[in-house]
Amino acid sequence: MARRTGRRGRGAAVWRAVERSAVVGAVLCVMSALPTGQVAVAAPEVPSYAFADDVRSAPAATGTTGAARLEPGATYRSSLQDEGKAYYRLELDGGSNVYVSVTAIPRAKATLFAGDGISVSVQDADSTTCSSDSVTVGTARSPQPLTAWGARELLPGKGLCQKAGTYYVVVEHTGTGSGSGSGEEDTGLSAGRPWDLELAPVSEPPLAKAAATSVPEAWDSATPTPPGDEPVPVRGGAGFAEAAAVEQGVRSDEIVPGQTLFYKVPVDWGRQLSATVDLGSADKNSGYVVDALDLTLYNPVRASVKETGTGYGGSQKSASLPPVPPVRYVNRYAPTDPTKSLRFAGSYYLVVHLAAQVAESFGEGPYGVTLRVRLGGSAQAAPGYARQSAPRGFFDVGAPDPEPSAGVGVAGADASGGGTSGGDPTMQAVAVGGIGTGSALLMVLGVWTLTARRRAAAQMRVNAQNPTA
Repeated sequence: MARRTGRRGRGAAVWRAVERSAVVGAVLCVMSALPTGQVAVAAPEVPSYAFADDVRSAPAATGTTGAARLEPGATYRSSLQDEGKAYYRLELDGGSNVYVSVTAIPRAKATLFAGDGISVSVQDADSTTCSSDSVTVGTARSPQPLTAWGARELLPGKGLCQKAGTYYVVVEHTGTGSGSGSGEEDTGLSAGRPWDLELAPVSEPPLAKAAATSVPEAWDSATPTPPGDEPVPVRGGAGFAEAAAVEQGVRSDEIVPGQTLFYKVPVDWGRQLSATVDLGSADKNSGYVVDALDLTLYNPVRASVKETGTGYGGSQKSASLPPVPPVRYVNRYAPTDPTKSLRFAGSYYLVVHLAAQVAESFGEGPYGVTLRVRLGGSAQAAPGYARQSAPRGFFDVGAPDPEPSAGVGVAGADASGGGTSGGDPTMQAVAVGGIGTGSALLMVLGVWTLTARRRAAAQMRVNAQNPTA
């Protein structure tokens, strides 16, 4: 037994030694192919928008006839052409509020104008507009996800759009369209390349018992002090469905020009959300970008609550959302936003965008961002819905999604900066080579590792045939 264990131990040692030398050899092989003193670093790419895993297809109709039906609780993917409107159908009861958010995704590097965007409206079968909303890319003209919403609300004293029946969601492109441009980078609507759409209808049931309709006038409107905790690394998502779950505290992340990061914060009834985003300094100071950094707060149905932004000249900048009221059911009866939008509990979204133009003046990045989130107020009882929402439990604040621990970084690095390789000197040597060596290095490592395993296996067979060796 002891001798067999000894041979097994010797074979494992050979395996590890050969494999380790193979890894080091692969690193040296790839590094020697690079010019002296240089490391191949690919330019950061802007991740594409992340749709929900269970997204359904909903072809856009050019009129109400043949419009695809949207079911509250599901998420749909569609597209928007430059000319005309896109129609979708809703079959609604006479007791629920229904909200439909539409996120349009202009292609990366699209040539856009400040007025380019989308409008969304909900209409009944008699062409009555129940609600409408619109959004544009703004003066930055940076391609980014654009979210607008429509609703069929049942509110006391309103006689329009209150009945059960067929309703339509109407989506239209606004603005002048893409510049005339030329070449592959002209990816706007007028170049014949549609924008992708994500549609997310949600239904809110009525209350079991009638409640007050008066909105409290007094609330704490003082600007809160942002938390100053030690930042915990987090990786923002590339869409609403992939938003990273965060709570009160400080989170650190990275962003490249043209990228949009999504975070979600559970906000209970009676709580008051505030947030600040900090953008780190650049390696050089050249020029100035207006509207370089945007921070937008969306409510659970993805309706915009409040936004803020700042220009960038290469030095660190910070932008804070203006104070907003606590989340209360009666806020829906307020005459204006942002109070009107803070009408239900659930996941609120913080969306950060860094303008693509930042790369032209300050480099491709990535740039460090710090998100500071504070929750004021005190939790209150839910208003008491008569039945479940669609999706089920949508306006509840349950157990939060797990967050990365303080010891895990954006790219899997541990708190000491050693990365996932731990104390293995070989893997640290690989890390020294830089992530920029990319897939080429991974392919070479794969070949060397396979060869090493075969050599080790051959050596073990030799040892087995010669027990006295």
